[in-house]
Amino acid sequence: MQPGSPLVQEGERLLRLCNACRYCEGFCAVFPAVERRSAFSVADVNYLANLCHNCGECYYACPYTPPHEYALNLPKALAEIRVETYAHSAFPQGFSLAYRNSALAISALMVVAIAVMAAVAVGMGSFTSTGADFYAVIPHAAMVVTTGVAFVLAAVAMIIGFFRFWRDGISVPIEAGSVVAALGDTLRLTNLRGHGAGCPYPQGRLSHARRWFHHATFYGFLLCFASTCVAAFYHFALDWRAPYPYFSVPVVLGTLGGLGLLAGPAGLYWLKRQRDPALDDLGPRGFGDSFIALLLLSSLTGLLLLALRETSAMKWLLIAHLGVVLALFASLPYGKFMHGKYRFAALLRNAFEQSQKR
Repeated sequence: MQPGSPLVQEGERLLRLCNACRYCEGFCAVFPAVERRSAFSVADVNYLANLCHNCGECYYACPYTPPHEYALNLPKALAEIRVETYAHSAFPQGFSLAYRNSALAISALMVVAIAVMAAVAVGMGSFTSTGADFYAVIPHAAMVVTTGVAFVLAAVAMIIGFFRFWRDGISVPIEAGSVVAALGDTLRLTNLRGHGAGCPYPQGRLSHARRWFHHATFYGFLLCFASTCVAAFYHFALDWRAPYPYFSVPVVLGTLGGLGLLAGPAGLYWLKRQRDPALDDLGPRGFGDSFIALLLLSSLTGLLLLALRETSAMKWLLIAHLGVVLALFASLPYGKFMHGKYRFAALLRNAFEQSQKR
């Protein structure tokens, strides 16, 4: 975010108004952080935008929302600034275009990724294999190289993007107490609890639904990652070849994770469709929807592959699943996945600032 840009100027204007009013000071972490300031730099605006969890409670309570002349809509402004901070921090910088037309970028990426896995299967595998022998369709080394390279490149881009964001919006000393507090707020989604009754999302009705759907998505993703790690240990350390029994550790972890990645993203999509239009920050770009779609497709194709691995559909489901996973890995630095990293950094700065008050 550049000084003097229209979004930064609007963010500064709204934050000054909120700081003068202070009606919402107990709503979430944003308002105490606002009150610790008498002026707002670009770094402050970036930080506060990513500290906001976009519940909308302040919008429903505010007496200065449109059509009032102040036209105060803080959640929408901060959400728009967040997307710009993602794009500004992206590496390589040219890939920031994916943030501005996410649906098109993800659709094209998924087509290319599935085509790549199909080409690998045709060139290196066998479509005449029977049973659940995944590696006959796509050799294990080919799976590791294609998805592994995509993941490593994505990890490098995410790390660089994170440090760019840290430089532009966080830049505080890393202390053990602040890290523990920020991790606790992240893992518990403390700021979606509201005043104990939940988050007023999507239409001002207090509910814990958004928090639980986020938990299902996050922990479902972690379970799937754990399943992959266990399977890799089985393969490389114990020389146990897939497919593994239905009640083995990697299959159970993957099944639970896949169910979480079905329930969580589906629930978040359902809530998003009911979102108050006044707070809809992303318009036709499909920024959040694209990531939700990839998560749903990766879990759906994975669960179908598990259920139908002994059938003739296995080879096609394997190609589709690995293609979706490849697209998911490649898109991680350029989509909604990054919001968790930047929000953790904002929570870390918030914890540090709170510790300085004591």
